[in-house]
Amino acid sequence: MKNINFEVALPVTIFREGDAFVAHTPALDLSTCGSTLKETQRNFSDAVNLFIEVCIEKGTLDDVLADMGWTKKDSGWVPPLVVSHESYSVQIPLHV
Repeated sequence: MKNINFEVALPVTIFREGDAFVAHTPALDLSTCGSTLKETQRNFSDAVNLFIEVCIEKGTLDDVLADMGWTKKDSGWVPPLVVSHESYSVQIPLHV
């Protein structure tokens, strides 16, 4: 396999769930976890690299990223805009 430089800033949220840390990026709909923050960050990096590597091996990277809302520019792929739940709110009427 040829060496491909794929550098992009991914939006990622890391949160604690029970005794574990969970990392999630909506830009790839990819999650992983670990028992420590450092382990979770390492696992997340490994998961993203494996995801990209498998897509490249299968020849589906362009189609997969396009289907996920990424756009291809001269400089490479640009992830979709992800609005954080902290900066975006929706009013939902509750009927109790």
